[in-house]
Amino acid sequence: MASQRERENFVYIAKLAEQAERYDEMVDAMRKVAKLDVELTVEERNLLSVGYKNVIGARRASWRILSSIEQKEEAKGNDLHVKRIREYRQKVESELSNICNDVMAVIDEHLIPSATAGESSVFYYKMKGDYYRYLAEFKSGNDRKEAAEQSLKAYQAASSTAEADLSPTHPIRLGLALNFSVFYYEIMNSPERACHLAKLAFDEAISELDTLSEESYKDSTLIMQLLRDNLTLWTSDIPEDEVEDTAKETTSKAIAGERKEGGIH
Repeated sequence: MASQRERENFVYIAKLAEQAERYDEMVDAMRKVAKLDVELTVEERNLLSVGYKNVIGARRASWRILSSIEQKEEAKGNDLHVKRIREYRQKVESELSNICNDVMAVIDEHLIPSATAGESSVFYYKMKGDYYRYLAEFKSGNDRKEAAEQSLKAYQAASSTAEADLSPTHPIRLGLALNFSVFYYEIMNSPERACHLAKLAFDEAISELDTLSEESYKDSTLIMQLLRDNLTLWTSDIPEDEVEDTAKETTSKAIAGERKEGGIH
């Protein structure tokens, strides 16, 4: 069994790797901590999440760029280029699958079994929902359906615990609502459900804003702004009579074409 000193060394290496922007090595170090089968501290949990987020984020960006180029080449009828792009895109998809499967194994085998606090459970089930959502972004057919179903189950499990254990203004609960609503919008193609979930989370947080602690004020209000931005963007996709009064209550300017998800840990 690894000693406390070894654990501290892994964490230190992860911090160094983050500073050096060597996120694969940051993930390697934090995976070793997770495999100790002890409950992670908030700092350790965040390091693990940030590492994986950067590792997956680079590939997700690559996939989007390649998909866009592929569509343009298809429109031009340039079959040779399309073939090359498709092969390259599939290479990126293989990397995405490997990263997501790695995350899921760490969460299911080590993090969730070691979690004793409700906050930790919400964090890990949310993370699980996120990475199944990332799979659903590029999978097709039954594979996409399976990834979407697993993502939904994880988000629902996180939501159930969040509603019982975390206040509506807690940044992890708000981040969950943000990402769960993105799931409904992008993966389930349901703007109505996405808006309902985002608006409910925003309104519940607003009603308890006076209970917000100083330490979480910045994170919570930032996520509330992202919820509001998404609502502004999404309500333009829904007939006015289907949104209740959402459009009237969300007036902040969203970044056109960008659906925001939680980067707060």
